[in-house]
Amino acid sequence: MKALPFPCIRPLPQHAAQAASLPYDVFDRKEAADYVVDRPLSFLNIDRPETQFPADQDMYAPEVYQRAAQLMQDRIDSRIYMRDPNRCYYIYELEMDGRVQTGLVAVCSVDEYEDGTIKRHELTREDKERDRIEHIRALGCQTGPIFLAYRDQPVLDMILGAAKMATPLYDFVDEENVRQTVWEVKRSDTVEAIAAMFQHIPCAYIADGHHRTASAVKVAQQMREEAKAAGTYTGREPFNYFLSVLFPASQLTILPYNRVVKGRCGLSADQLVERVSQAGFTVERANAPVTPQEAGRMGMFADGQWWNLSLGQELAQRVAAADPVSALDVSILQEQVLSPILGIGDPRLDPRISFVGGIRGADELERRAGTKGVAFSMCATGIDQLLAVADAGLLMPPKSTWFEPKLRSGLFIHQIRK
Repeated sequence: MKALPFPCIRPLPQHAAQAASLPYDVFDRKEAADYVVDRPLSFLNIDRPETQFPADQDMYAPEVYQRAAQLMQDRIDSRIYMRDPNRCYYIYELEMDGRVQTGLVAVCSVDEYEDGTIKRHELTREDKERDRIEHIRALGCQTGPIFLAYRDQPVLDMILGAAKMATPLYDFVDEENVRQTVWEVKRSDTVEAIAAMFQHIPCAYIADGHHRTASAVKVAQQMREEAKAAGTYTGREPFNYFLSVLFPASQLTILPYNRVVKGRCGLSADQLVERVSQAGFTVERANAPVTPQEAGRMGMFADGQWWNLSLGQELAQRVAAADPVSALDVSILQEQVLSPILGIGDPRLDPRISFVGGIRGADELERRAGTKGVAFSMCATGIDQLLAVADAGLLMPPKSTWFEPKLRSGLFIHQIRK
């Protein structure tokens, strides 16, 4: 596959810590607005430009995206950001709770997404794509890196390890207590060696950022058609590539993605337990919040009480013979409980269901469930399960994986239009 160096727009080192922000989609509108109040340099001001307007502003109006473009230009004009003229790679290391993962910042091919070399495992929603499409087109830049994984390549690890012996470009600890370290790779021999090594990697997998990828690809398709109509298309334009950070799969950590449903379709907690038991689960009352550590086990909270759920013998036998998607705990819960018992037919669209990333604990699940809802704590999907689903050309249910730590936005920007 191709993973290429590129001329990056990036913050000057003295501004990197203030500019870097969590991804745009981990905030709701109020959280984003509150976050930027005392953080004028945070990239979230640009990623979520509705924060620059009154709360009743249509957040998808053209002037909102135009404001994002103006803020980006202001950052460049004021020398908070710079345009690096060199085609470079960047090594991006994140250290959290003693765990280290080292990725390569590069641009990857739209064509390889379209032909399946870059594999996906989740469906996307058109409304969420439209927002990022308008954002990319307004800025002429991709600002949110796609989180990709590849099967480990020891020789590439050695090359990146050697490049990390140099002085870092950025080195800071963020608000989430994650150490963020970045090295610029511009020596021609190292750049050539990295590009050559990726030629021996057959494919990559989207770990996080399906909507960002789909949006970047759709913008590229639009810009291709425009260039072809103008007779200027060459195939070498920057819009034919999208901003990515590629990590060895073995270094990644997936946390659970838990579920909360508003209401219980008129069922009392005891009636719900009975229905879940009838669906093939063994249900046992728990004396403390349940945090499952192995596949086939889940926790359920309703009306102030936690229960342990495990697959009964018959259900476990069916799961053992299932395809990689049907064997996922999130699929089992959806097919056996959420849909038939709680009426959640399409979790992508039903407003009654919400998803809680694993960094938020049992207190958050209990709070959201309240006295009338129900929460489910899940075991994390394994990285091998993710790769197996993608290799089979299948798609996971929405919100099946929560990766930590999150990649910061605002450190690397890929300009696709002058």
